[in-house]
Amino acid sequence: MKLYFLILIVCVGLVNFAHAQTTLNGNTSSRILKGDEGLHVGGYAQIDFNKAISNDNIFNNSKLDVHRFVTFFGYNFNENTSFVAEVEFEHVVEVYVEQAFLSHKLNDQFNLNAGLMLIPMGIQNLYHEPPTFNGVERTNVDKYIVPTTWREIGVGVSGRLKSYSINYELMAINGFSGYSDGQGSFSGGSGLRGGRQKGAESYMTKLDFAARVNYYGEPGLSLGISAYIGGSESEEYNNLDLNNDFELASADSTIVGIEMLGIDARYNKGPLQLRGQYIVANISNTEQYNIKSNSDIGKQLSGYYAEVGYDLLSKKNTNEELIGFFRYENYDTHSDVDAVTFKNDTYNRTEMTFGLGWKVAKGAMLKFDYQILSNASETSNKSEKLNFGTAIWF
Repeated sequence: MKLYFLILIVCVGLVNFAHAQTTLNGNTSSRILKGDEGLHVGGYAQIDFNKAISNDNIFNNSKLDVHRFVTFFGYNFNENTSFVAEVEFEHVVEVYVEQAFLSHKLNDQFNLNAGLMLIPMGIQNLYHEPPTFNGVERTNVDKYIVPTTWREIGVGVSGRLKSYSINYELMAINGFSGYSDGQGSFSGGSGLRGGRQKGAESYMTKLDFAARVNYYGEPGLSLGISAYIGGSESEEYNNLDLNNDFELASADSTIVGIEMLGIDARYNKGPLQLRGQYIVANISNTEQYNIKSNSDIGKQLSGYYAEVGYDLLSKKNTNEELIGFFRYENYDTHSDVDAVTFKNDTYNRTEMTFGLGWKVAKGAMLKFDYQILSNASETSNKSEKLNFGTAIWF
């Protein structure tokens, strides 16, 4: 706890936007915030082909999916005040609001933000537009440990210290919904992912806090550290009689404490691309929570990946890129468990992914990759997966 608290204090002390563009590409919100006055419209899309390949003479159908299509709208009222919104259609039939926040610039170092915002944890929760990452699918470290796309409602401050080449962001938001309608939202296999409230009639028991500091002082280099501290929310606290010790103890058993720390790095130099990250989440009160909700969430979740990419067309006279890449990824949603929970080694998963990404134009990319998947259980058999995808961002 002391380590995470210290990181938050450092973030506050490093008091333009945490998503602002550095020597690397910015994201959707940074493009809007830096644009001219008036309305800005754009979007991104991801269309996938996935084929599971079995080594046991078992046939699997291919899966084809318009995974996501996102339209974004931004309005710059003036040079200091902007509104950013993203509306996402997933798998054709699901509709979500991914961002919807107001940003007001007080000076070059300080902005106020309020609304539905991305939690500044890791790389892909901030930079998740499909052409910004290698591989057809997002990394599972970001999916299951972070968990991307993670956004909640709150208020925050952000800015840039140009003399130190640092971006920062600090926010107070609602937390995960951990227990509602008499059921728990967390599990051993998917960790905290099921508790994302996404701004949909969210409720809050207590405030949670998130922070990020990013250093961009060297050309092509971006180093980030992120922290999150808080606790899950529970509907058991509605109309709770604080003088009733039994009811209070029952409600307390439906929440968990969450401390998450992330470290990430990206480096581009000429045709070479390097990136990696490590995320760890420590969860408290899991024993009471698992008994109450009949669940098996671990008391620690962790994951990391390292990736290298190279533009094979760098010596050609073309604006196109053909990026060959390899990524090693490990994520374990049962890194550690409490005394009442069986440690499930199938949740300790490893993925090796290699492939190609052909950037045929700025914001337009065709992708191919092959994955080798395994886990740490004694009965695990490696499986393989073939993926093709179309990635668009405009």
